[in-house]
This record gives sequence, C-alpha cells and structure tokens, in this order.
Amino acid sequence: MTASQTVLLFLDLALILGLARAAGALAARLGQPAVVGEILAGVLLGPTLFGDRLVGLLFPTDVRDLLSALAGVGIALFMFVVGAELDLAVLRGGGRVTLWASAGSTLLPLALGAGLALLLEPSHATGTSDGFVLFFAVAMSVTAFPVLARVIADRELAHTRVGTTALACAAITDLLAWTLLAVVVALATGERFDWRLALVVPYVAVMATVVRPLLHRAGRFGAERERDTPGGNRSFLALVLGGLLASAAVTEWLGLHYIFGAFLFGAVLPRGTAGRLRDGVLHRVEPLCGVLLLPVYFVLSGLKVDLSQLDLTNLGELAAILAVAITGKFLGAYLGARTGGLDTHQSAALGALLNTRGLTELVILGVGLELGVLDTTLYSLMVVMAVTTTALTGPLLNWISRSGSPAFSGDPPRLEPSSGPFRDSATASAGPRPPARR
Repeated sequence: MTASQTVLLFLDLALILGLARAAGALAARLGQPAVVGEILAGVLLGPTLFGDRLVGLLFPTDVRDLLSALAGVGIALFMFVVGAELDLAVLRGGGRVTLWASAGSTLLPLALGAGLALLLEPSHATGTSDGFVLFFAVAMSVTAFPVLARVIADRELAHTRVGTTALACAAITDLLAWTLLAVVVALATGERFDWRLALVVPYVAVMATVVRPLLHRAGRFGAERERDTPGGNRSFLALVLGGLLASAAVTEWLGLHYIFGAFLFGAVLPRGTAGRLRDGVLHRVEPLCGVLLLPVYFVLSGLKVDLSQLDLTNLGELAAILAVAITGKFLGAYLGARTGGLDTHQSAALGALLNTRGLTELVILGVGLELGVLDTTLYSLMVVMAVTTTALTGPLLNWISRSGSPAFSGDPPRLEPSSGPFRDSATASAGPRPPARR
C-alpha cells in the first residue's frame, strides 16, 4: 500500500465515520433506524447526484478495494453477532400463532417474489435462471432480526404477545432465508460445485457437536479466571474472534459465502451460566462493528446505487418490487396471525413489524451483486426497497397504535405459559442492548 493510498484510506474512513454518524443521528431524530440515514448518505455521495467523478475523486478504485476488505470484516462480525443473539429457544413453545404467522410471512413473500422474478428475469438475470428466481424470492422474504429487536425494545413491546411473536417469526424466517441463500450461492457458482460442498453438512455437525462443547468449557474456564484475574476474559475474546474468522474462511473455501461461517460460529456460542462471557464478547465486538466497520459497508452499498439512469420501465419495476415486498410480508403475516388467533389490530402490528428489513437485506443484496445474480440496476431498486420498507415500520406502527390496539396497551396480553423462552429471548436480545438500531 503506497503512502497516497494510506492517506486516502484514513481520510475516507474519517469521512465515512462522520457522515454515517450525522446521517444516522438525523434519521434517529426522525424516528427511523440509523441504517436508513447511513445508506442514504452513501447514495447521496454516489453517482445518483454527482455522477462518477466525485466517487472517483473521493473513493478511487484501489482505495475502495481496501475499504471493501474492511467492510467484509465488518459483515463477518455482524453475522457473528446475529448468530450469537439469535436464541434458538424462541423457536420452542410458540404455539399455533407463531407457526401460522411464520408460515404466512415466509411462504407468501417467497411465492410472490418468485412470480415477480419470472417477469424480471428477461431484462435483469445475469446468471442461471433458477439462481435468479430463488435469490429474488429469498430477498423478498427476509426480516432483519437485529433491527426488529431494537424496534421492539424502543417501543416497549418486548413482553407483549405481538413483540414476542414477531421475534420468533423473524428467527424462523431468517434461518430459512440463510439456508435458501446457501442454495442460491451453490447454484450461482456452478463452477465450484465440487466435492467440497459435500463437506458442508459434516462441518455444521462438527460445529454443533465438537466446537460448541469446547466453547462451553472455554467459557467456564474463562469465567473462573476472570474472578481471579481482572480482564482475564481477553483470552476468551481472542479465541472467539479467531474462531469466527476461521469459520468464515472455511465456509468460503467450501463454496459458500464467508457470512455463513461467521453466523454459524455465533450460533454455537454457549449460553446460560457456561456462556457468561458471551455478553462481554458482544459488548466489545458490537461497538467496533457498529461504529466503524458497518458504516463503511453502508456507504459502499450506497455508492453502488445509481438512480440517475432509471427510465419509466425501471420506475414501474420499482413500484412492482415495493408492492410485492410490502404486500407479501404484511398480508402473509396478517393472515397467518389471524388464522392463529390474534385479533385484527395485533395481526396488523405483526405485519408491520415483520416488514422491517434493514441491514440483513443489504447483506443478502450484496451477496447477490458479488455473485453476479443481480445487475446494478436491479440492485439499486432492491436497495431502495430495503430502505423504504424499513422506514415504513415506524409510521405504520404509529398509525396502528392510534387505533387503540391491545398490542400497545399498558397491560399487554402474554403468550401461553409454555412460551417462556420467547420472553427470555426478547429481553436478552432487546433489553440490555443500546437503543441504536440497525
């Protein structure tokens, strides 16, 4: 790296950090998640308003490659945090409401997304037909679990039936989405469809049956050492960071994306008394990831968006994408919740919450663009959809709350007695975390 590259890299990081904080703060003042402002900051810097000259001046190609590497580390850390916070206990004991709402909020967006993908394929597909259709369907069905947890915490819905059901549905939907995305990656990279993919299932089994118990023992040992030596958990932190990076490297080598390895390592982190150091690890990882590395990803994502060349056909496609994305999630969740036994207002609130896409959608879109499944025009349209659906969550909830829904009352209805894990997960995911929303 030359001296000029070093200077530009540090200046760009400072610029991104300042813009992201300012735009995120402005979005927060408007009642929006910070990610909305941070993405828009990248879009405003990009070719949409100023063309390619400003982008080339501020972010030359060689420096942007360095920023992309940092953003990749940030996404790996983010996926690790998502996996660590996604308590699988929320999937147990949810009852028929969760089952029906999860099915509706997943299957209807998948079906509508696949149908729209067939219409868009002739003009936008750049890879295999199957990979394009499946990817587009997955992108329509995702819900951002971390953003949703923050929204639920901020609105004090963590112990309501709507809040806990939304968290459970998002957990189920995201697990299915990441699984389907792994299939998309395999379809889109046919040249790597070799013997290494056969090792994916054994690798997951090793992580669950070998690595998880080892982390459990390391957590207990680290907790005992911490009592004797202040700061003794640094060794456990180093072990976790090294493990997640190694896991990310393994899944990339296997022919999947590195985000799956980072997510899987977070998912096998021990919880309970043996995982008492887990919160300490997340407490140290989240600031670095959220304050510096993720904003780099947001801004770079925005720089790839070019809305200046859109014609009437593209605007019609954007309208169709927004209609399918919003209707599929909202209507699927609403019908599923009504079938499961929720009333009209609670079902509507659940539909509004599950429309939150946030950074999870951006990660999926970034994978699609990187693999060549999406072209730049469709990528731009999908980023607009991700920002729009995330920004609509707050206003929709405000509108529903003014109607006097019991989901927002002071004495909210609880889940069934068998659904204790939902309450614990909502508190763990949303309660102790800072209110900054992604």
